[in-house]
Amino acid sequence: SPFDCPHKLRQVEGDDKVSIQSYRVHSTITSRLANTMIQSKVVNKAKHAQSLVFDVQIPKGAFIHNFTMNVNGITFTSSIREKSAARQQYAQARARGKAAGIVRSSALDMENFKAELNVPGGTKVQFEIHYQEVIQRKLGTYEHVIPLQPGRLAKQLEVDVRIIEPQGLRYVNVPNSLGDHFAGITTLSKGEKKAHVSFKPTVAQQRKCPTCSATAVDGNFVVAYDVRREAKAGELEIFNGYFIHYFAPDNLDPLPKNILFVIDVSGSMWGLKMKQTVEAMKTILGDLRPDDLFSIIDFNHNVRNWRDDLVAATPSQMEDAKKYIQGIHPNGGTNINEALLRAIFILKEASRLGMLDPNSVSMIILVSDGDPTVGELKLTTIQKNVKQNIPDDVSLFSLGIGFDVDYDFLERLAHENHGTAQRIFGNQETSSQMKKFYNKVSTPLLKNVEFNYPRESVSDVTQNSFHNYFGGSEIVVAGKVDSSNVQHLQSVITATAANAGLVLETLEDVEGLDDFLKKEEHADPKFTEKLWAYLTINQLLAERWGEIPIVPCPRDPRSSCGSWSAGLGDKPAPRSRPGGSFYLLFPTYFCILVDNDPHFIIHLEKSQENICFNIDSEPGKILNLISDPDSGVAVNGQVIGAKRHENKKLSTYFGKIGFYFKNKGLKVEISTETITLKDGSYSTSLSWSDTGSIIRKRLLVSVKKDRKVTITMDTEMSFLVLLHRVWKKHPVNVDFLGIYLPPTNQFSSSVHGLIGQFMPEPEVRIYNERPGQEPEKPEATMEVKGHKLTVTSGMQKDYRGDRVFGTKVHCWFVHNSGKGFVDGHYKDYLVPHLYSFLKNP
Repeated sequence: SPFDCPHKLRQVEGDDKVSIQSYRVHSTITSRLANTMIQSKVVNKAKHAQSLVFDVQIPKGAFIHNFTMNVNGITFTSSIREKSAARQQYAQARARGKAAGIVRSSALDMENFKAELNVPGGTKVQFEIHYQEVIQRKLGTYEHVIPLQPGRLAKQLEVDVRIIEPQGLRYVNVPNSLGDHFAGITTLSKGEKKAHVSFKPTVAQQRKCPTCSATAVDGNFVVAYDVRREAKAGELEIFNGYFIHYFAPDNLDPLPKNILFVIDVSGSMWGLKMKQTVEAMKTILGDLRPDDLFSIIDFNHNVRNWRDDLVAATPSQMEDAKKYIQGIHPNGGTNINEALLRAIFILKEASRLGMLDPNSVSMIILVSDGDPTVGELKLTTIQKNVKQNIPDDVSLFSLGIGFDVDYDFLERLAHENHGTAQRIFGNQETSSQMKKFYNKVSTPLLKNVEFNYPRESVSDVTQNSFHNYFGGSEIVVAGKVDSSNVQHLQSVITATAANAGLVLETLEDVEGLDDFLKKEEHADPKFTEKLWAYLTINQLLAERWGEIPIVPCPRDPRSSCGSWSAGLGDKPAPRSRPGGSFYLLFPTYFCILVDNDPHFIIHLEKSQENICFNIDSEPGKILNLISDPDSGVAVNGQVIGAKRHENKKLSTYFGKIGFYFKNKGLKVEISTETITLKDGSYSTSLSWSDTGSIIRKRLLVSVKKDRKVTITMDTEMSFLVLLHRVWKKHPVNVDFLGIYLPPTNQFSSSVHGLIGQFMPEPEVRIYNERPGQEPEKPEATMEVKGHKLTVTSGMQKDYRGDRVFGTKVHCWFVHNSGKGFVDGHYKDYLVPHLYSFLKNP
């Protein structure tokens, strides 16, 4: 997984000048509520000040409630600042030579919080961060995951996990997730209702080899467990004025399903996306049960039904369905609105005609890149149409395919209609990812689960109504309780499921719970209150979900090659968190982009830094971006100038971009007016006013009207080109193009060019961060390719989400047209025409 990210201390200068005295992770789980503390004590043994970066990864959905730094015995607590104020405060402290820190976060499956400190020589620093999360049950197991990567050897390293479960522990397991190197080091002691896990490798045990100075501690430390349920369907716990109700019935047969697969087969799904969608669908169809009903809708600019009605999942029908999917050839536009309304109509008609088992559940699974180009194009209108037409007992699930998917839209569609969404990246794991997602959402055991609590006994109940219950998961309900009516609450609480009129008693004798928890020294005495608050906040966030305007920039990367674009003030933040002085960032999905004047942003995966530089060339010149003779691919951009100088400077942009696929004999020229594909004497063009696609020799050129062009070569490479339109009568500005590369492109080792040279990532070290001429723009020293460069902290823009204003991306800026970072001089990359390879890379 690309999210196996660390808690780590990154030293930015002199490996032997900073040491970790201790690195501790302590976690206590009380009735599924986990409180985790990460503490690192470090010493700067150098005589001069050094910048340190402390990276902390916590699970998405966890809440930070404390972050402190102790510098030479003085403790500093965190506070929240708006991003520019936080940056300015940090820069001012740095300028005074003081220890200072700033925490940034990014919304991933794991949240990343980064504390940057300027540490004076001889200084001892202790970092400490606390967060809470509710451990969720998935596939019958609770998993507590602690990403563990200190980055260097620690004199003392320990992970300590304590589990207190009043319901009783069925099992506790600590898989060897850190590798065989640490086999036998972890200790586990388990009682009836509590367990203790300890991991304390010595310095010698941490070493990769007996003579190595590098640490082998690098990965996830995982504790898995489940609680005793016996024959009960649920557990009621009442403590300190709050109740927690856990609901996880076992040994139930899956309900019959009525399932409609709605598959996007437009031109943008061509290539790897479609290939792996087909393979996954063939596997999924084989998993249908004999009492399931299903059908398939595939759509581009038109909508087609494999069958007019739902059919039984017999061997012959499933074989016919697989053949139908195998014969799909993607092309054309994307009419999501009509496809979803067609699926809803089929399910409603089947219900009206009495074709559906009353105990069955109905669902729609949409597989798309979420980018409508035909029919209804307004995303909010599509959402409204679906919401108004879909029956209450139908769930909609979304699978977003590809790096350029409009995932926000697909996620909202699902969340508004009793479903969930998942982003699937175009790599070799796509098929298995889709199958896992299907397995997770396709095994409903109970229908329309609803809890009934006596009003005279409880208040402020959160998460008290559910659509379907899926096997191996758990429903958690919390609320406040009137202590005088506890016995009444116990006597009348029930969970009701619509299918078969099943009423599940979920009572548990809570006598003795108070005594047990009060005697247990490691238990959290406020776990019920905290868990109620946690669920309440999440429910409020879910309610707020529908009020936030849709923004096209997705927030859930599945790529290890991401970059962070500032969110506060630019886009609505998905959530705000109590905790350190930080600003919230949104992830974007690219390794490299070239846009605007033109500015280059190179994302370095190893160091998780963005390096930027501008190229100031002359109008008419052609710059080589990618030259890969072994793969036969060349990409070049022709420079155009603004209409006139401003402040004695003429802004320049890319007005044409040429793609040459030599092995196929194909050339693609994209200007601000037309998109042309050439194959020898054959030539065909599309206008930016069109929405459509061209396919030739397994090369797909897909155009979305006045917005973007996506080029996909087989399953190996793809490129995204954005069009920037300006007011025709603007006195200065002109239309121009931007180019974006995803992280999955497969170039050869000989690739070069202004951006091609960074495909094999160079070793980069950034250190000695210091105040710049402007407080909000610190400077630092960067070592790369044998050069020491002065770089400036700043912002550049990614225009995929907002083509007018762009989304800010933090980066280190290299001056003088990238001198020292780029091989040679930028003039070495001038080529004679749009389809040239570099002669001497």
